[in-house]
Amino acid sequence: MAIAALGAAGCGGSDDTSTPTTAPTTTSAPPAATTAPSSGNGDTAAGKQIFTANCSGCHTLADANATGTVGPNLDQLKPDQQRVATQVTNGGGVMPAFAGQLSDTQIQDVAAYVAAATGG
Repeated sequence: MAIAALGAAGCGGSDDTSTPTTAPTTTSAPPAATTAPSSGNGDTAAGKQIFTANCSGCHTLADANATGTVGPNLDQLKPDQQRVATQVTNGGGVMPAFAGQLSDTQIQDVAAYVAAATGG
C-alpha cells in the first residue's frame, strides 16, 4: 500500500504543465589503442604482395615461400583475419606496429591473405 502511494505521489500532482527540458548528453569513450580494421574484407592477391614486401623477412608462410624465423610460423599459428589485423596494426613483442606505414586497406588485405593462406 505504501508503494502505491509513493508511485501515485510521483505522477502528476502538480499544475505545472510545461515540458521539462533536458540538456543533451554526450558520452565519449576513453581513447583506445588504435583499432584494427574490421574483418571480413580484403583483397588476398594484394595482401600477398604486401606480405612479401613487409612480413616475409620475419615470418614463415609456405604460400608466400617465406621462411623468416624472427616472428611466429604463421602456418602453425593459423591466425584469423581479425587477429592478424590487430597484430599488424598495433605490433607487439618484437613486431613493430604498421598502423603508420600501411593503410587500413593494406592491413585488411594482408590480414585476409594470411587468414586465407593458413586456414585461420
